[in-house]
Parts: sequence; C-alpha cells; structure tokens
Amino acid sequence: MKLNAPKQITFIISVILVLIAVLVVLGVAPALPIKAFWLAVGGYTLLALACWLPNL
Repeated sequence: MKLNAPKQITFIISVILVLIAVLVVLGVAPALPIKAFWLAVGGYTLLALACWLPNL
C-alpha cells in the first residue's frame, strides 16, 4: 500500500480539531456541545484518510 503526504490544509484542519479536543478536556472551552473524544477521533481519522487517499 502506497501512502501519500496529506495536503497542508488537510493537516492544519486535523491539527485544529485535535487542539480543540484538548482544550475541551482541559476545561478551556467547556461550552462545546460535542465530546472531546469525537473531536480527536475526527481529527485523527481525517489525517489517516488524507495519508491513505490521494489528493485529500
């Protein structure tokens, strides 16, 4: 299986999602209606798909 480097915008979006999840866990942004776990899963899933699929 050949892996690809993700585009820069995809990587940045993934990092932002994970950072928001960390902020929710630390209590800095507790008003978000979504659980931090799902934000982190979404960020890492986006990053994994970007490495697996070309042009993402």
